[in-house]
Amino acid sequence: MTVPQPPPARNQPSGDRRTQHRPVLVSACLLGRECRYDGRHNRDSALERELDEQGLRAVPFCPEEHGGLGTPRPAAWIEARSAEHVLAGEARVVTDDGRDVTAEFVRGAEGALETCKTHAIRLALLKERSPSCGVAQTHVAGVAVDGPGVTAALLARHGIEVRGVPGRRA
Repeated sequence: MTVPQPPPARNQPSGDRRTQHRPVLVSACLLGRECRYDGRHNRDSALERELDEQGLRAVPFCPEEHGGLGTPRPAAWIEARSAEHVLAGEARVVTDDGRDVTAEFVRGAEGALETCKTHAIRLALLKERSPSCGVAQTHVAGVAVDGPGVTAALLARHGIEVRGVPGRRA
């Protein structure tokens, strides 16, 4: 996967992007943090090398932990419809035992957006197939479907470029 270069940050001189260390939001599990629902990680060494080679500084973030869910935690998915419906208050995120964790998922997405604003981040590299971070695929009613997760949808809504990363194990 080739990591795209984000546009130059405002009030920053142009020039060698490798020396600017532009911040990029990255799903923490892709950087080796054991924060997946099952307590494991999805470390992607190739992604880490590409970030380093391109002079990008990873800002690790786990929306589910930020939202208040522990690790490990029960698997969760969007109950019906889509992440946009969750953000509009018209759908829920539930665990496999039926617990409503919508508030935690929305709080995590809002935390990701705030982190992007704080660090002037314009690009997020997020773990695919996650009900939080999925960009092209997420889980609805326990099945992988096309569409974003809650965090990916909120970031995109606010003009942050979101790219999905499959999460190769290293």
